[in-house]
Amino acid sequence: MTTSPYEFQTEPPLAGDETEALLGSLNRMRTYLLWKCGGLDAAGLRATLGASPLTLGGLLKHLSAVEAVTFAWKLHGRRPFPPFDEWDWDDEGSAFRVEDDDTPESLETLFKESVAQGQALVDEAIASVGLGGQADIADDQGTHANVRRLVYDMIEEYGRHVGHADLIRESVDGLTGEDPGEDWRP
Repeated sequence: MTTSPYEFQTEPPLAGDETEALLGSLNRMRTYLLWKCGGLDAAGLRATLGASPLTLGGLLKHLSAVEAVTFAWKLHGRRPFPPFDEWDWDDEGSAFRVEDDDTPESLETLFKESVAQGQALVDEAIASVGLGGQADIADDQGTHANVRRLVYDMIEEYGRHVGHADLIRESVDGLTGEDPGEDWRP
């Protein structure tokens, strides 16, 4: 994988067009997740809350995989980008499981690189067909999703999991809030 100049951001433009507003909202969710998972050691990324096996490290891994599936396969009809092109997709828990060799640094790198690749695929689609353009994935009647729908789906996916990250992170070290502040950098 290669690192992209993609920049995480906490605020979408106040008066952007539809594309800027959608992508700004998605990027804000991506940034919030990275912030909630950042600065922790391996134990912090493996901490659970209550009976749930969900961890912050697992959320980083899962959303990295969702970037690959949504924007490579569903949007473009392409094989998910590495390392997800080699995953055992029949093992549903693998996308959430933090393995012994997963480190805070490797999970953060995986997430950042997956976001960069996912965003590049979204940018490619928007430049080619626009938000209303057809995505590869279709329902049983042959109706294809459009680019806009997949971006909305991704915002929803992140929204759910950022809420989980809020609760887990607060249980680890008390970090709360919805904005990392201007001094925070990934």
